[in-house]
Amino acid sequence: MADSPTLHRPPAGGTRTVLVVGGGTSGSALTVLLRRAGIAVDLVEASPDWKAAAGSGITLQGNALRVLREVGVLPGVEKYGYAAEGVAILTADGTVLHAHEELRTGGDDLPSHIGMQRPRLQQLLIEQVRASGADVRLGVRPTALDQDGEGVDVTFSDGTSRRYDLVAGADGLGSATREMIGITDRPEPTGMGIWRAPAPRPAGVRRTEMVYAGPCFIAGYCPTSEDTVYAYLVERARDRATLDPAAYADEMRALSAGYGGAWDEIRAALTDPDVVNYTWFDRHLVEGPWHRGRVVLVGDAAHCCPPTLAQGAAMSLEDALVLAELLTTRDEWDDRLLTDYHARRLPRVRMVVDASMQLATWLRDGVRDADVPGLMGRTMTALKELP
Repeated sequence: MADSPTLHRPPAGGTRTVLVVGGGTSGSALTVLLRRAGIAVDLVEASPDWKAAAGSGITLQGNALRVLREVGVLPGVEKYGYAAEGVAILTADGTVLHAHEELRTGGDDLPSHIGMQRPRLQQLLIEQVRASGADVRLGVRPTALDQDGEGVDVTFSDGTSRRYDLVAGADGLGSATREMIGITDRPEPTGMGIWRAPAPRPAGVRRTEMVYAGPCFIAGYCPTSEDTVYAYLVERARDRATLDPAAYADEMRALSAGYGGAWDEIRAALTDPDVVNYTWFDRHLVEGPWHRGRVVLVGDAAHCCPPTLAQGAAMSLEDALVLAELLTTRDEWDDRLLTDYHARRLPRVRMVVDASMQLATWLRDGVRDADVPGLMGRTMTALKELP
């Protein structure tokens, strides 16, 4: 495989072709944006169930909503999600210490954030991808990428093969695409873990509320619809091999016993271990180029961070927007285009990764005099600027 072949514009009258690997948030968004410009897109997703790993809940900050508006799913997000009325910091017993409105990072015409059930967001994206006319194959993954100066020959796990002008690896934190093109950066655990689960929304919960005390680093919940919340507990990472998935609900109930207020209702609803999820916080950033020749990384394949700023999905969506903008406005699909994509994204993504990690480190180490409001304010203000 050539390290960095020159990319050439397809012949006059020819239709450019792109393979998107991964049907999550960034891969789906990229597919829709490219199809809108008339680019032929194949999307392959390794899971046979496109919604299987969609997760429980998600907080979509304004800059994420800005991209989702371009993708065409914002009306559905507004319909099925919940535009929270700010954020509050509570004591462990539920007493409000401080409440404030959030900065509108997507602009004054968008909410500061919308919480929603992640499977619902995934379904909206799936429907938009289907409507775009992209060729979607589930339960299929690339097994070989063989590229030259004119394109990429891709062999798939079902034995088929096809040639593309460009391959976009949006296949997540454990990206096989990243490994196949020889990028050696890998996610690193931060020493923190998180329990997540959906639950009925307690009466009166109309905003995101968090506790930075008690047995957890963070105990929080975010409304995700008129009827549901997304609850989470952040603690020191446990050895996942010792955890029994059948006891996940019991574990989350026990850990939440140190919290009062709305947690009393949330805890009583945590009975089904199948809807409780436990994962570690990881830190990942590919500092060097995000492409090798005609294969480029998008979203978690290139970066991820602890959700202390709730910016993971936003950064992935911004990747898709910027890459789609470059691919649909430039005549030449060349190495400079992909280098410019990296140059536009890296400083902004690094800022978010570093700020998210700093917040996580302060929590993990019990730093009491940290300038949390200052760091969050500076970061979110910067994110108001277009990516």
